[in-house]
Amino acid sequence: MNSERKAAKSASRREKFDFRTRFFVILSRPENPENVGFVARAMKNTGFGNLRIVGREKTEPSSCRTAVHAKDILERASFYPDLCSAAADLNVVFASTAKARKNFSTLTLEEAVAKMFSFLPSAKIGLVFGNERTGLTSEELRSSNFRLTIPQASRQPSYNLASAVLLTLFRIFRHEPEEPKKSVRPEDLPLSQVEQEECIRLILKKLEDRKFIHSTNKAHAMEMIYDLLGRLTITAKDKKLLLALFSHAGEGSKKRPAPVRTRS
Repeated sequence: MNSERKAAKSASRREKFDFRTRFFVILSRPENPENVGFVARAMKNTGFGNLRIVGREKTEPSSCRTAVHAKDILERASFYPDLCSAAADLNVVFASTAKARKNFSTLTLEEAVAKMFSFLPSAKIGLVFGNERTGLTSEELRSSNFRLTIPQASRQPSYNLASAVLLTLFRIFRHEPEEPKKSVRPEDLPLSQVEQEECIRLILKKLEDRKFIHSTNKAHAMEMIYDLLGRLTITAKDKKLLLALFSHAGEGSKKRPAPVRTRS
């Protein structure tokens, strides 16, 4: 009886929050059209319907063949020229990567899913998956707040694109959504990615002006700053504070004129 009540309660929560509608699967530069169809099928199996595709202008007939009963997801799919535009209106973005990156911290799949459900139900969440052969570039990783890795028995071969999507979505699908915490306020909603990006660029500009970032450390420093500030998931309040801090940082360290000595 207890298990039946628990299952009913879980189903009620899922229906009440309809949490899957706020997730957006983003395929960045998919190489094989058939894999796009398999991804749509994985989304249909787990109840997700928002698909965005970067680097293509339309779906191919071969995608429709492998999608089987998920052609409607392909028909509703949106197409973008680059990852920045595909994620522009989202509040939080998670990028899947098969290998650890030097300047970007990573979460396990379980940690990432728990983090996803820590945000307000109104937060729009992106799940980014890279090219089948090359994965996501460092520049593309900058367009994410968090990076996640899916556990596997050996380093090679990495998961097929559709398999990685299915494993991620299934873990989200099986997560037990909870009632939003009363301590979470509307103002805690992260800004859209385009607004967060604008804030980070302004901070980088100020750091370059003060020579903290220069030609010899630029690539390394930028990735670390994107990782740090991305994980902050900047809110409107955060943006105001950060820009104020970086605007005044260093002012106190400006060289002051030496005091004039007088003879006694």
